[in-house]
Amino acid sequence: QVRLVESGGGLAQAGGSLRLSCAAPGTSRMNIMGWHRQAPGKERELVAGIGEDGNSTYADSVKGRFTLSRDKANNMLYLQMNSLKPEDTAMYYCAAGWYTVWRFWGQGTQVTVSS
Repeated sequence: QVRLVESGGGLAQAGGSLRLSCAAPGTSRMNIMGWHRQAPGKERELVAGIGEDGNSTYADSVKGRFTLSRDKANNMLYLQMNSLKPEDTAMYYCAAGWYTVWRFWGQGTQVTVSS
């Protein structure tokens, strides 16, 4: 059974760092995993995704600041967020699926960056 549980969100100052974790049992056969975020009044957006080949893609707004990693053996997904900005404030969701379909979602973890 697939269940995604995020942790690691919280309050950070601008320029600071946070590391998000996603415990993702049951996702070892899924070929895409990633983190999305949704800020109040905005649409949910893909922040970073990783495919079966291990290659990661990032939203332009986070390139060079965020790093996605996957521990497939332990069904974990991580997002290291550095040089945080107030505009990174959002609810962050872990997701998994196949090809271009995000099939499973976590409940989200709140990230708030103060200026």
